[in-house]
Amino acid sequence: MAATPSTPPRRRGRRAHPTTDTERPAGPRRVCIYVRRSTDDEHQPFSLDAQRAALEKYVSSQPGWTIVAEHEDDASGATTERPGLKKALHAAKAGLYDVLLVYRLDRFSRSVTDLLDLVTILETSDVRFSSATEPIDTGGPFGRMMLQLLAVFAEFERNIIIDRVKSGMTAKASKGKWAGGTRPYGYTVDPDTHHLVPHPDEAPILRDIYRLYTRDRQGTRAIATTLNTRGVPNRTGKKWSGHTINRILDNPAYVGDIAYRDVYVPDAHHALIDRDTFQRAQDIATARGDAQTQRAMSDSDYYLTGLMTCPQCGQRYIGTSANGRTRCYRYYTCFTRTRYGKHATCTAPRLPADDLDQMIMRALHDFYATAEPVLTATIERARLHRDTTTADRATELTAVANQITTTEAAIARYHTAFENGTMDDTTAGPRIRDLRHRLTQLHTRHAELETDLTTQPTAPPPGTITRIRDHLTAIMTSGTTAERKAAIETLIAEVRLTDQGVVPVFKIPTDTTMPPPNPDGGTHDEQPPVRTMVRSVGRQGLEP
Repeated sequence: MAATPSTPPRRRGRRAHPTTDTERPAGPRRVCIYVRRSTDDEHQPFSLDAQRAALEKYVSSQPGWTIVAEHEDDASGATTERPGLKKALHAAKAGLYDVLLVYRLDRFSRSVTDLLDLVTILETSDVRFSSATEPIDTGGPFGRMMLQLLAVFAEFERNIIIDRVKSGMTAKASKGKWAGGTRPYGYTVDPDTHHLVPHPDEAPILRDIYRLYTRDRQGTRAIATTLNTRGVPNRTGKKWSGHTINRILDNPAYVGDIAYRDVYVPDAHHALIDRDTFQRAQDIATARGDAQTQRAMSDSDYYLTGLMTCPQCGQRYIGTSANGRTRCYRYYTCFTRTRYGKHATCTAPRLPADDLDQMIMRALHDFYATAEPVLTATIERARLHRDTTTADRATELTAVANQITTTEAAIARYHTAFENGTMDDTTAGPRIRDLRHRLTQLHTRHAELETDLTTQPTAPPPGTITRIRDHLTAIMTSGTTAERKAAIETLIAEVRLTDQGVVPVFKIPTDTTMPPPNPDGGTHDEQPPVRTMVRSVGRQGLEP
């Protein structure tokens, strides 16, 4: 009987993908390994340790490969906002390694668009991307082709997972269970039944929140201040805000109901608040909301809303009020302080609205009483600046026009690829939206440059300053508060808060159109008012 040649036994396990000399880097290579665990721990077959061990074994089988860096994330692959991934990309740009190695493609990204962008960043940094269990190596054309194919399947798998998760959460909610996500303050989730059960420490505070709101009639910010004064943290251990209190007051979970998407299950768990109290809170919130809406729509409350920026935190000042024993006191308060109360990190002081409104209005009137020499000097400076920057703006205009052409061509290519079936809507849609947004910005800048190059700064037409001055004098003496606010919004660009005081910045009128509107439908007088341009003039020395 003839002897048959013996063959070495094949090893069991995952079959390694074939490699070629052109697909694998030759010689010594510095390797950075990247591992990621999904947020769904229960169904995660690839733990960080398992990925790390497999990658280390794979690197040891490649001649000349040495692991020089390692980065990990415990986050979803649907986004690139991952700290470990960012560190790996920064290291690639710094030239600290030659190959980025992952266990499997979906460990790197589950989005086709994100994946291609990430690989482009690596290739720009002269770094190859490789997978230990798939025929992917961007060092050759075959690897790049497989990269795009497998990326499509990874995104498809992610979408399937999302649909299954949503279906599972809807099914849990329909049975009166907590669907998932962040638990409501005052409750904890029973690990066995998945029903909400009262939190022994938080439930009394939750009931106190409703009591302060419905019985003591405190506002949401006042309640947040009360809890912060007591040293009571919110669910995440941070300070309370009025926004958080408002969400609690609007959550039907506290009357025992489960609401998720189109599912609503009453009496699904133990209620912390009776339905009468919850309804009373809704009625109070509705009534207060209507009053605030009317106040926000009123043109006569606060002249300077949106014109002042807090020098400490950069938020806008907004109109606020406080009721005293005999009158209501009006203020301008930084938005940060308004939201978080006295526990806010911003300590910018409140500004008396009545005094500030009157002073800004007086400053506006005084400016136009002697505006001619200031405007003349400003316009002369604008002309000089235009003459010295004309060449730069012309060059930029040409560059912007070329970018518009390039962007329009890119949009056309994506449309063609979608119509031919070579690219799906998931990939083409977001990119087309980004390109259209970019195109809108380019067209806006192009129009600005054309206007700058064709428009010579000129003095206001004869009589414009006089008409503005007369209009301001009239509304100062007999105008309505709405007319005064309209004049300020039309003629003042911003109000700066400085160490030297409050400094209004005035717009320069360039043309005559119609004056600031009268709330009754006409104008305060029959004289035309002013259209303003962006350039502005500052007035120094107006102290609060």
